[in-house]
Amino acid sequence: MTIDIVHLLQALLLGIVEGITEFLPVSSTGHLILVGSWIGFESDASKVFEVVIQLGSILAVIWVYHQRVTTTVRGVFTRDPVSLQFARNVLIGFIPSAIIGALFIHQIKAVLFDPRIVAYMLIIGGVVIILVERFAKPRVTSGTDDITWRQALGVGIAQCFAVIPGTSRSGATIVGGMLSGLSRKTATEFSFFIAIPTMLGATTLDLWENHSLITANDALTIAVGFVAAFFSALVVVRALVRFVESHTLSVFGWYRIAMGALLLLIPMFQ
Repeated sequence: MTIDIVHLLQALLLGIVEGITEFLPVSSTGHLILVGSWIGFESDASKVFEVVIQLGSILAVIWVYHQRVTTTVRGVFTRDPVSLQFARNVLIGFIPSAIIGALFIHQIKAVLFDPRIVAYMLIIGGVVIILVERFAKPRVTSGTDDITWRQALGVGIAQCFAVIPGTSRSGATIVGGMLSGLSRKTATEFSFFIAIPTMLGATTLDLWENHSLITANDALTIAVGFVAAFFSALVVVRALVRFVESHTLSVFGWYRIAMGALLLLIPMFQ
């Protein structure tokens, strides 16, 4: 097997981009398209590559919150009321997008996965973030254990919009949480938790459908991207929680608007 160092460096960069952008409200899809185009990344298993590096990102969340995940799973079996309520809320937040994805994912990919749509949704999402930060009602829920089923459902419904490329799953769920009355920090952490079943389910399905595309030559490239996504996401997840404790998300809104406008200027988006 011949090792292509340039290709591995490209995979490393894309893994870092995925890990950084997956949990920020900026759309990892838009960034992967842009950076992949700039560096000329091409792979016969590029679809599987994107899926696996997303798996690296979600495993980083599980690593950061492993104690909470373990406690919740144990508490469900021992019928602990707090754990049962939390698990119920995560399930409620997960189900709406799971239903939409199961019923329409192939149609969505065929119709909506267009670079221009990604750019437009970046801009629209940026405007929404800025407006929510400015006009949303005061946050009343300041801990994930205090989330009600209605608030969890609100986040779950918001996550459905993330099936549109460029929307940003994290952006949709954080904004949905804030509109449901969650504090910015609580909305961000709950976004991480419902990402676990959502992204694990999506990546498992995609891997099952596309595993035959993986060859021995692609394995190392995919492994490099996976590791890069895991470690970069590990840093971002912790940093984002600290950031939202004392800052608004408006900076991400303005960034999205600028990013979307930039993408519309690139020839491949015309």
